[in-house]
Amino acid sequence: MRSQFDFAPIIIFAYNRINHLESCINALKTNDESKFSLLIIYCDGPKNDNDISNVQKVRDYIITITGFKEVQLNISNTNKGLSRSVINGITEQFQKYDKLIILEDDILVSKYFLYYMNSSLELYKDFNNVASIHGYCYPIRNLPSTFFIKGADCWGWATWKRSWNEFEFDGKILLDYILDNKLKYEFNLFGAYNYTKMLKNQILKKNDSWAIRWHASNFILNKLTLYPGKSLVKNIGIDGSGTNFISSDFSFETTFYNSKTEINFINIKENKRARNYFAIFFYKRKIKALIKKLIKF
Repeated sequence: MRSQFDFAPIIIFAYNRINHLESCINALKTNDESKFSLLIIYCDGPKNDNDISNVQKVRDYIITITGFKEVQLNISNTNKGLSRSVINGITEQFQKYDKLIILEDDILVSKYFLYYMNSSLELYKDFNNVASIHGYCYPIRNLPSTFFIKGADCWGWATWKRSWNEFEFDGKILLDYILDNKLKYEFNLFGAYNYTKMLKNQILKKNDSWAIRWHASNFILNKLTLYPGKSLVKNIGIDGSGTNFISSDFSFETTFYNSKTEINFINIKENKRARNYFAIFFYKRKIKALIKKLIKF
């Protein structure tokens, strides 16, 4: 069923994982809104000769995709890397559109993902303190149906041109601001997760993360991201195949929430209870990892 508003274009960033991309596309097509949505696919170029075959498989597949209002392809002959591909691609599309839904090829979505994204983009479009909409949520019980957390996230998300225009791409500027204003403890989710280390590693080029800079940019601006209480996203890149992802770092397995929930306007402020649940989730993981390490020792 068509909505009274325009559906946001969907961007997918792909590289050399044909099976992941096919799963991502098939999941999107379970959404009723897919047939009314523009799909934009960015394919990065091969890093070396060993990548050429798998990259070509992806390119052969994307020209066969149907089930969307339109499919636009952006194919790079050179390897830009994930961070530059994402930043350049989103920036390019925001020259044409005011809102976008963004996925990487290892993200699976539930059948109500696009409904949630488009409804939320429309609901909060005029509120500048809302930076983005996120589709994934950690497997935590007793969360409200939707809630806000300060900062931003990267596993199946959406944003507006107005928010992207405030993205600070320079990690050093972000880190200096956080340290100079004594925000490190809060930025690190009250000691539960070392986002500062991740940002430092991006500056040192030990990782190629655009996401930590996107999160930090919105964090220091006191901007909020809307989360669903039950995840509408599953990341299948935790098999170790993804960039900047070590399978032993995370195991945020979750199941889709496949029931349609009406998206209602909520008070635009950080839900401190939900934020604390996030912190507890990460603290528990740290404790489990320490126990596992001690057992091995």
